Amino acid sequence: MENSLRRPQDLPSSADRIMRHSQLLSAQLQNLRQQMYPPEAMKSLKTFSSKDAATLLGVAESTLRQMSLDGEGVIPDRQDNGRRVYTLAQINEIRTYLANRRPAEALDFLPRRRPGDKLQVLAIANFKGGSAKTTTTVHLAHYLALQGLRVLAIDLDPQASLSTMFGYQPEFDVDANQTLYAAIRYDERERVPLSAVIRQTYFDGVDIVPGNLELMEYEHETPQAIARGQSRGDGMFFRRLKTVLSEVEDDYDVVLIDAPPQLGYLTLGALYAATGLLITVHPAMLDVASMNQFLAMTSDLLGVIEDAGGALEHDFIRYVLTRHNPHDVPQVNVVALLRSLFGEDVLAASVVDTTAIASAGLEKKSLYEMTRGSVGRDTLNRALESVDAVNAEIFRHIKTVWGRK
Repeated sequence: MENSLRRPQDLPSSADRIMRHSQLLSAQLQNLRQQMYPPEAMKSLKTFSSKDAATLLGVAESTLRQMSLDGEGVIPDRQDNGRRVYTLAQINEIRTYLANRRPAEALDFLPRRRPGDKLQVLAIANFKGGSAKTTTTVHLAHYLALQGLRVLAIDLDPQASLSTMFGYQPEFDVDANQTLYAAIRYDERERVPLSAVIRQTYFDGVDIVPGNLELMEYEHETPQAIARGQSRGDGMFFRRLKTVLSEVEDDYDVVLIDAPPQLGYLTLGALYAATGLLITVHPAMLDVASMNQFLAMTSDLLGVIEDAGGALEHDFIRYVLTRHNPHDVPQVNVVALLRSLFGEDVLAASVVDTTAIASAGLEKKSLYEMTRGSVGRDTLNRALESVDAVNAEIFRHIKTVWGRK
């Protein structure tokens, strides 16, 4: 009763209460991470059986076995039961070995960029929550790395969900001037090369530029920089991301940008830097209506960029259907509507709504990191089949840009 009679001026401010809640939650998340990934709280990737490695390489399992017996390529580790297991790094070494041994099949074994192939920069965008933007990004990053590509993932969302999926807790693991903001900020004394904020991850072939709330500084500073005349030429606010990506262009095949869930200066920079655009959409009418607003606003703002001399040349724009329940009649109708309106701009494959993805997310993993038995075998297989189909379709678009069949 006494608490209910306290005067408003005696209560802590809303800012203090919310900060307290944030501190409590951050501490608990840190504790949970320490429990999940002791003692260094760092993630690691599972190993792959001979069968899985052979599937990734596109060779017969007997070929791998013979290579191991002959001492060719790499020597895999052995489990207690004598079975051979491979790390992703070892699989990539075998890719290089086979590409050199079989030049006619080199692109099959190692489908990386060749001289003259354009760096592919894909922005994954939408400002409707629940569209699985980050989930799409992390699964695509892992899939492309499993194919042997060199991937740079950029977390452009201040909420930093992508960074969390790669094992970083933004408040503890990402300090000041360690996000993309450090490479595109207007203060020349504090600005650093993009390479200085790129981190290797536990997933061989994937590097990341992590994010945190510091990214919001760019949204606040850009209007002031424009007023001061600092946003000009390659330093214009929408060109800055594309400009710094050129610094590391030779190191990667694909760059994936997890864009913020709003149309701010960061998102516009991502859209301008992108060679391809993936728009995630949950096929429910409310989500589609929200996406319509996103498209209308994006069109207007991109028109402003073009008027300012920013030529936009996307190799492809595709809609990615996520969390799709093919047995839900309203969803089926929405999908049919989108396909009738946008045609081939909607990916033929869709990511089905499955508990496997939700279970993986709870462990900060993609489906590609899950071990057999962690969820039901059939459930995991169906989920992987769905996600593989979507990612393979996107990869085909990338290879088409590179002039490959």
